[in-house]
Amino acid sequence: MNRVGVIGWPVSHSLSPAMHNAAFAALGLDDWSYELLPIPPDIIRQGLREIRDHGFVGVNVTVPHKQAVLPFVKADELATALGAVNTIDFRDNRATNTDVAGFIGDLKAHGIELANANVLVLGAGGAARSAVYGLARAGANIGIVNRTADKAQQLIADLGVKARVLSFADTEDWYVDLIVNCTSVGMWPKVDECPWPEDVAFPEGATVYDMVYRPERTRLLEKAEAHGGRAIGGLGMLVRQGAAAFKIWTGEAAPVEVMLEAAREKLRVES
Repeated sequence: MNRVGVIGWPVSHSLSPAMHNAAFAALGLDDWSYELLPIPPDIIRQGLREIRDHGFVGVNVTVPHKQAVLPFVKADELATALGAVNTIDFRDNRATNTDVAGFIGDLKAHGIELANANVLVLGAGGAARSAVYGLARAGANIGIVNRTADKAQQLIADLGVKARVLSFADTEDWYVDLIVNCTSVGMWPKVDECPWPEDVAFPEGATVYDMVYRPERTRLLEKAEAHGGRAIGGLGMLVRQGAAAFKIWTGEAAPVEVMLEAAREKLRVES
């Protein structure tokens, strides 16, 4: 049996087993399985060794372990640049980060052109690092809004990209093509929250990509549509980053639509 899974603390909420096991079934990979692997933060090294020694092919890595695993794996250039790992292959102990591929891939799947687009990124945490890295390489003009401007400046310096630190008020003088929410504001159970302040005019006609996927339709997405824009939830990013990991482990192209439907069904059951 080829076993893979996801490590984190907690991991009980993860949609990954549903979408990966559906993909294995669709491709007839009956000797593969995907499992939940909760590891407390204080035993990361031992936990990784235990999983590897029990014959796992590899794992996905979610919060709060994406940075903590770095000393124990051979991180590639992308994971090193982002300072975070989300996929490990134990066969060579190599680690990468497929979040950029998942994010940019989902934008492309929705037909969004990024070259020379004005993109406003909300947040400056780990998700924002992946977004800014990918957007910069796609040729976008990037503005970052964060509660702490210094943290946004540090993100830009760490990644070595060209971007501006803005306030929400600045957006009234900056035409915005795309807004990307990289914060957890609006995520279940606090579904009534919205990262966009009520006292600042919302850009008319802007596309909004909300990395939050639980719920699939957030207050921010509703606001986008109310102002003539397009609303895209983050479930596709989750699926596509998982599909990239699937290819690393199995060598097979992942059935993205199968994974997407399995993830949606899991969300429906849980809601």
